[in-house]
Amino acid sequence: MAREEASAGSSVLRALRVVDAVAAAGDGVTAKAIARRLGSPLPTIYRVLATLVEEGYLVRMQDVRGYGLGYRVAALHRVLTAQVAPHPAVVAILQELHSEARAAAYLATFRDVDVVISHVEQCGAHPGPGLRAGEPVPAHATAGGKVLLASLDPSRLTGVVAHGGLERSTRRTLSDRRALDRELMRIRSAGAAVEVEEHERGVAGIAVPVRGPGGDTAAAIGVVVARSDFAARRWDLEDAVRVAAVRASRALVVAPSAAHVP
Repeated sequence: MAREEASAGSSVLRALRVVDAVAAAGDGVTAKAIARRLGSPLPTIYRVLATLVEEGYLVRMQDVRGYGLGYRVAALHRVLTAQVAPHPAVVAILQELHSEARAAAYLATFRDVDVVISHVEQCGAHPGPGLRAGEPVPAHATAGGKVLLASLDPSRLTGVVAHGGLERSTRRTLSDRRALDRELMRIRSAGAAVEVEEHERGVAGIAVPVRGPGGDTAAAIGVVVARSDFAARRWDLEDAVRVAAVRASRALVVAPSAAHVP
């Protein structure tokens, strides 16, 4: 039984690595190229590819005689984004914030111990680098993430930080726990968090809490702009974000599930 379980685990891991290899290589990658990348026997790779194609995770491309990601991968991503998506009332608030603040606007929430982006409103003129709906962000390096960390009790905070780590995204990232604790104290006092090139170079932003019906932090709403614009616009951006957060908090009082669709 143990041997069978180990074999099944190895097969699953191999299949996942094949999917990763196809994603990294792009459309048209051949079985031989995948076998070389993974250091696996070619017959084994062919068997895994056949299963993944049959299940829809990969497609066999005729024109380029190789493989590409299957449409089931996209379907899974749509399911994930739908699970963390905010209520339409909150989406409308983010849309207005994006337009009025002339900045990418986003909502961040906890998904278990990860901080994920629930929704992003952005455009070509006001992009949100590194902000993609349904994807995690480093909590210690983003304004929205720091707002959420600041809402945790000490034991929960320790667990979340231990899970995510304090890796550097840029040279400005807070990678020291004591420095992070001091920053979180400032955020609790000010009611707002700022990031300046901590997650992405050339990007700065600000976020504030969105309160749930009981007054606890249910989410974080924020904006990001070019760092070169941030200093001159910082207080206007904060005012806009605070107004949006109050409106979003009221939406949660009316519809307690408005932070995200369960």
